[in-house]
Amino acid sequence: MLTNEFLSLLEQNQNKSLLFEYKDGYYVGTNYHITEVKNITIDSVDCGAHTDFWKETVIQLLESPTEKDKREFMTAFKAMGILNKVDLIKPMRKEAEVKFEYGNPSFHTAQLFVNDFLLDENKLIMKLGVQTTDCKAKESCGVSVEANSQVEACYSPGNGCC
Repeated sequence: MLTNEFLSLLEQNQNKSLLFEYKDGYYVGTNYHITEVKNITIDSVDCGAHTDFWKETVIQLLESPTEKDKREFMTAFKAMGILNKVDLIKPMRKEAEVKFEYGNPSFHTAQLFVNDFLLDENKLIMKLGVQTTDCKAKESCGVSVEANSQVEACYSPGNGCC
């Protein structure tokens, strides 16, 4: 999901509670805050010596230890207000993919992709997920999509990868 799509979703659903499902059936707590918004630039080289460049918006979510008894989730309206204020200070890249950074004592901190979202009359639920690492140079490294171990295939001696 692009940053502008997320912002538009918030604007269209201002009266709804904003929930983040980080794993099937597991939600960021009602005591979450938006603690940081990052404009990230990725400038990379893959194992096939190909360069790549893209931008991301990373919104960090943190559960406040002082608000464990909080009962209601942040509204989309409040989240939109926070993000609009951030945008005035440091403009977000609207065409960049949006990710959410989150972790808790039983879930490793990760940058999570938006896989989908659900709407009901009271809630906007952002369904997040992790994306596994992958060999981006499959073709030049001779890695088939069906390979059982892409790491072994990509990094075996003499295959043309870095």
